[in-house]
Amino acid sequence: MSQPGRQPAGSVRELELRVNPIACDAHGVCIALLPELITADPWGYPVIRPGPVPLRLLALARRAVADCPTLALLLTEHQQQQPDRTRARRQG
Repeated sequence: MSQPGRQPAGSVRELELRVNPIACDAHGVCIALLPELITADPWGYPVIRPGPVPLRLLALARRAVADCPTLALLLTEHQQQQPDRTRARRQG
């Protein structure tokens, strides 16, 4: 039996980037460090590609998080969307 909060052996934890829009001052450091995943909106604020960070970009993502001057960039565990079971029950 696995312990709560622990990954099964052999599984890979997927991480995703998120931005705290209130803390972000649009310095653009994250955009410069990780243009593969982060682009700028018309005002210079980051727009992050949804989904998990590819393993080949994980080191760059961690650096972008660490170098954010306002600590607005976060690397969190990717939350897979669960099917809406209540809707499925109502339809079926």
